[in-house]
Amino acid sequence: MKHFIFFLSLFAIIGCSTRQEIVYYQDIDTREFSPITSINSHPKIQINDILNISTAALNPESVLPFNLNTGQNTSMQPNQVELLKLTGYLVNSDGEINFPQLGKIKVKGKTTQEIQDMLEEKLSVYIKNPTVNVRIINYKFTVQGEVRQPGTFEIIEENMTLPQALGMAGDLTINGKRENVIIFRQEGEKREVKRVDLTQTDWVNTEYFFIKPNDIIYVEPNNPKVKSAGFVGNVGTLLSVVSIIFSAIVLLAR
Repeated sequence: MKHFIFFLSLFAIIGCSTRQEIVYYQDIDTREFSPITSINSHPKIQINDILNISTAALNPESVLPFNLNTGQNTSMQPNQVELLKLTGYLVNSDGEINFPQLGKIKVKGKTTQEIQDMLEEKLSVYIKNPTVNVRIINYKFTVQGEVRQPGTFEIIEENMTLPQALGMAGDLTINGKRENVIIFRQEGEKREVKRVDLTQTDWVNTEYFFIKPNDIIYVEPNNPKVKSAGFVGNVGTLLSVVSIIFSAIVLLAR
């Protein structure tokens, strides 16, 4: 009986996680935060991005030749995104879009704000005081690993933080390793890998506080999850099995 209680206690200890492994932002009270403007930037356009571009002016008729869709609305609702993808500007393999009347325009490597300014300058030759709005329609990111709802998510916002992205995936499970969240990022031809420790806040002052299009976020399983994999689903299941065996032994002994 003593041996049984010892092993039961041992399994329970193995399945426990400490506060240091679970709690987010543990040094937040001592951290000084940088201004958002110093770490935030508009995403740069990449090949195969789809852009929604709308043009407006005081005289609505003057912009009709420069809009793919006449009467196009500058607002963009989630249920309209799929339709807008079919009519948006696809960035081709040369990093260009084909804009009405203006022809092919190089947009790869530019931000949406830079494209807006460029198009407004070009259109001002034909239109008085044009206003251009540019949005990325197929802005997506992927969350894998120990989260409640892994998958690929599409958004219409240009700015989303890492905590918000993980929140869309249902946050980390109790088995997620908070000290080693991996972000895969591609900037043009360059690929980067960043490891983020969510139990600390040093990463909040870096460019990885905001996610970028096509980021892949991977949450590694913690040690108890890895140790239990392939043996018995988890420690709770293991304790249930041991409890049933113990109950059977007691009943047989009677």
